[in-house]
Order: sequence, then C-alpha cells, then structure tokens
Amino acid sequence: MSSAIGSGPSARPPMLRAFARPRFLALACIAVLAASGWTYLGLLLAGQESHGIWRALCQPTYSVSGVPSVAGFALTFAMWCAMTLAMMLPTAAPMIATYADLTEAAAAKNEPTASPLVLTAGYIAVWLSTAIVLTALQGLLARLGALDVRMGIADPFISGAMFLAAGAYQFTGAKRACLTHCQHPFRFFFANWTSDPRAIFRIGLSQGLYCLGCCWAMMMLMIAVGAMNVVWMAILGAVMAVEKLGASMRFSRVVGVVLVAIGTFVIVETWITGWPRPG
Repeated sequence: MSSAIGSGPSARPPMLRAFARPRFLALACIAVLAASGWTYLGLLLAGQESHGIWRALCQPTYSVSGVPSVAGFALTFAMWCAMTLAMMLPTAAPMIATYADLTEAAAAKNEPTASPLVLTAGYIAVWLSTAIVLTALQGLLARLGALDVRMGIADPFISGAMFLAAGAYQFTGAKRACLTHCQHPFRFFFANWTSDPRAIFRIGLSQGLYCLGCCWAMMMLMIAVGAMNVVWMAILGAVMAVEKLGASMRFSRVVGVVLVAIGTFVIVETWITGWPRPG
C-alpha cells in the first residue's frame, strides 16, 4: 500500500511536477518555437554572407529576382514562418498562460480539459497562413521590380506611406477592439469554456485572428524596411509584446505618433534629396 501511495503524482519530485503542469508545457513550447524561429533567421543571415551551396540555400532569391520557382517560394515561406514564430509567439504568451492556468484549475477539480498546446496550434495556424499570404505578396512585388536587395520596398516614398498607414491604424476602432480582446482573454475563455479539443483549436484560431487584426499593420512594415532586418524585427516584436501585456491605449497612440513621424521623415527627406522616381 505504501509503495502504491509513494508512486502517486503527489510523490513526484518537484521538478517533475513542474514539468507536468500545463502552464510550463505551454510556455516551454512557445520558448522553443520562438527560439527556433530566431535561430533559423540567424542561420539565413549567416548563410547569405557565405559562399557556394550554403549561400544558395540561405538566399531567398524568389523575393529579390521575382523568378517563380518552387524552391525559392519554399525558402521565402520558411523565412516568413520563422519571422512570425519569432515575433508573434512571445506576444501570445500571456494569453496562452491564462488558458493554461484555467486548465490547471479545472484539472484540480477532476474536470476534463484540452491541452494548451491545442490552443497554441490554432493560434500558430493563423500566422502560418499569414506567412503564405506575405510570401505571395513579396513574390508579386518582386515580379513588379518593387523590391531591393534587402527584400524591402525599393521606393522610399512607398515605404514612408506604409509607416504613415501603420501609424494611422494605431488610432482606429479596429485596433482598439482587437487589442482589448488580446489583453483580456480570460473573459473570452470563461464564456466559451469547453474540453473539446476541436473547439479549443477553433478558439485558438479566433485568438490568432484577433492578434492578426491587432498587429497586421506593424507586420507589414517588415516589407517596408526589409524582410531580414533583425533590428526592426526585434523592435516591432517588443512593441507588440508590450501592447499585449496590458499597456494602455495611450501607449498604442504614442507608437502611432512615432510611426507617423518616421513615415513623414522618410518622405520629406527623400523629397529633399531628390530620390529618382520610377519611370
């Protein structure tokens, strides 16, 4: 009898009990996937400075030359997948942790639950679908000759306009509604609580769509500044994470003002220096 009791869950070492917690598993999954995204992007950057086959494998030529090849599309898609994992998964950590805490509370009452990993899978599915759209958009821009060697918009007037648009979006009702939903997921989870994995996956999709509605404009700026610009990746990822952590709308408006100021500066500076217009 004593050996049976001693082998129960409560007798596990504290480290093993921590590993078995839904919150730990969910956050560990986020950390691993986000780190994988940043690692892959680092390898791409390193490969572009090398020579031979390694450079060929790490150069998303589809995005620059516009030549429609399966290999080029796949490499560009992998790049955007890595960027979305690296930039967006950390911003979803509070939401996923909230759901994980609810599953722990339900499990403590012996109620059935669905794993937070199912919710995370639904969220990721939205951003991987977005990566497909961004890959296609980048390929179209390349075909039109609108990209430079940085895989960013070649015309600074267009880049400046994209900053203006992203800044203006920060003041819209759509931004406010999506951000509010992302900041307070508890009420949504509580109102739609279920143990059905398929329903939880759909909830993950819904959360991902709200996140997309909140962050799409800033994500589009990666096309303006260059898809492999890790400095802007880090800056925008940090801004989006701070927004999701519960910052007030005042912070979002400040970000909007900064983005509008950057866009205005780019356009005015380009006009003064006389950048040649296409055609």
